[in-house]
Amino acid sequence: MEGLRGLAWLLAMQSLGEWLSRGLGLPFPGPVIGMLLLLLALQWPVVRAPVAACAQFLLSHLSLLFVPVGVGVMTHMGLLSQYGVRMLLAVVLSTWIGLAVTVLWLKRSKGGNGDKVDEAGSGANHV
Repeated sequence: MEGLRGLAWLLAMQSLGEWLSRGLGLPFPGPVIGMLLLLLALQWPVVRAPVAACAQFLLSHLSLLFVPVGVGVMTHMGLLSQYGVRMLLAVVLSTWIGLAVTVLWLKRSKGGNGDKVDEAGSGANHV
């Protein structure tokens, strides 16, 4: 019963996010707004406990959620064989770009003095 209450909270937050996104004409997708609302709502135990029970159930059955993806890949095998290399290249490049941007952002936020390797190679910062 607790898991069903958690699922109701998840669906309510997503629906509220959709309603806000469409009703106010926000440039963000409804599920993203719903996730932010859920993040705020998780501060209260009355929300946190049921959502945790639902999340535990969903995680224990996570492998079943990959079945539709596998079926989709199998039904569109022609597209995958035609554009597969391009899609793989796009995924790899976007991952590398995302990692590079994250590293640059972290370096800039630390002021550019991240861990520097000294002559001995220990990586210790000297004050």
